[in-house]
Amino acid sequence: MVRTQARPRLRSALANGEFRTVWLAEAQSTVGDQLTTVALALMVYHRTGSALLSATAYALTFLPALAGGLGLAQLADRYPRRTVLAASAAVQAVFVGVMAVPGMPLVPLCVLVVLARLAGAPSNAAQNALTREIFDDDELYLRSQDIRGITTNTAMLLGLACGGFLVTAAGPSVALAIDAATFAISALALYRWVATRPAADNGDGGWFGAIRWVSGQRRLRVLLGLSWLVGLAVIPEGLVAPLAREIGAPDQAVGWLLAADPLGFVIGVFLMSRYVSAETRKRALGVLAIVPTAFLLVFAVQPDLVLSLVALAAAGAAGAYIVTVGASFITWVPNELRGGAGGLYRTGLRVAQGVGVALGGAVAQWLGSATTAITIAGAAGVVLGIPLAVCWTRLQRRAAETAGAL
Repeated sequence: MVRTQARPRLRSALANGEFRTVWLAEAQSTVGDQLTTVALALMVYHRTGSALLSATAYALTFLPALAGGLGLAQLADRYPRRTVLAASAAVQAVFVGVMAVPGMPLVPLCVLVVLARLAGAPSNAAQNALTREIFDDDELYLRSQDIRGITTNTAMLLGLACGGFLVTAAGPSVALAIDAATFAISALALYRWVATRPAADNGDGGWFGAIRWVSGQRRLRVLLGLSWLVGLAVIPEGLVAPLAREIGAPDQAVGWLLAADPLGFVIGVFLMSRYVSAETRKRALGVLAIVPTAFLLVFAVQPDLVLSLVALAAAGAAGAYIVTVGASFITWVPNELRGGAGGLYRTGLRVAQGVGVALGGAVAQWLGSATTAITIAGAAGVVLGIPLAVCWTRLQRRAAETAGAL
């Protein structure tokens, strides 16, 4: 009797010391980003009393990631990725440390947060590319991405929750000083425990060579399209306050509605990682990408609080498909282009989410109903997702036929 080899589990990826270092540094960076965001928003509001300026300062924390994702991500290919990660963390430690100086004027403070986020822009591209170098086995690599997906969402929740408490209890300067210290520790750990590898690209392809290469690959274009469907799935996050009012829920339910999606995502990623193989996830990717928005159609029946929480959590759990999209995208890009291609992928994802939330708010304002706007988002996701799913299925079938003919 021949036994099939068991699929690697999450702990199999964590057994790798290099990955543990990169993973912990990323988790710290995520918590630190949320902490900086909370501290900046509170500092601006307390000094100016202006909700508009506070919101503007909050928006500044996102813009550098979008701009840097396309441009600075190329550094993850041009220079050794360990160097990019360590240098990025060290530079962020310096900028955040200066932000922590008590009495720092608001304009320099905002400039520093922009510079800190720009310095962090190449790190995500380097993390994605380096993790693929660490794990050459597809199943093990996908497990590592599952871990990153779980911890990133958990770290974001912890960072926002603990960030507000820490900033309120100890003050923004102390919170930022702690954040700067953790960045410095991450830089040292990355330099000490991640192996030295040469730069992947010598620059022959030009600064935006990765973007040009990706645009010529049909299956990568389809993966980008599947990832952008997330922009419709996140629309409820921007409408939780009016949604709570429409369904007759108490004010504290806003937090529950906001937490339902990321909590569902963590559960979904764990179940996928535990019970579904990498190959099965890839084959079903087109269908899986439609499911999150399909769950939003529940809002057509004006659900109560319990059903709303279940629907949002289910949509979040189904959103675990995005881990497989990202892992497949990075795997199919040549190593020398993975940094720039990863920056393109992440930037597109962030833009889709931002545009989706903005459109959802506009539709809700126009129609005067958050539940109707969410239902429209769900219907749009299904309608747009079906041709992408068909295209993906055809590509998979064609790839299988080609492999069988060899």
